[in-house]
Amino acid sequence: MRDYLFAYGTIAEDNVPPEISDIVKKLKSVGEGFIFGQLYDLGEYPGAILEHNQRHKIFGKILELPAKNKLLEQLDAYEGFDPKRPSTSLFVRKRTRIQRPKRSAVTGWVYEYNGAVDSLPMIKEGRYSNLSVRS
Repeated sequence: MRDYLFAYGTIAEDNVPPEISDIVKKLKSVGEGFIFGQLYDLGEYPGAILEHNQRHKIFGKILELPAKNKLLEQLDAYEGFDPKRPSTSLFVRKRTRIQRPKRSAVTGWVYEYNGAVDSLPMIKEGRYSNLSVRS
């Protein structure tokens, strides 16, 4: 069975941060997609908050994870997710439905921001870019 990761931030960028680039090279890009939620500007990277009312979309890349690989553990460390202590994690890895244009949806992993967003600027278009976030 195939497993997927929805990437909406620095992992989805063409210029992936050096500390994660070797891991991202092992992921297979299978196209563009979106999830339902709101995207926030956290400074150097974005944070997604999932929503069930399907009012807002977050756009990104769908990446296929290699079978029987420890990449998720490495991605968890990069994203600040501790599966043993999710309440204290910066992001929490969750399963969600990933919509694809002109194709059926898939279920995959996404990292949801685990902090308060009340005072953070929302990225209204739902699409992260290193350049657009800073303007």
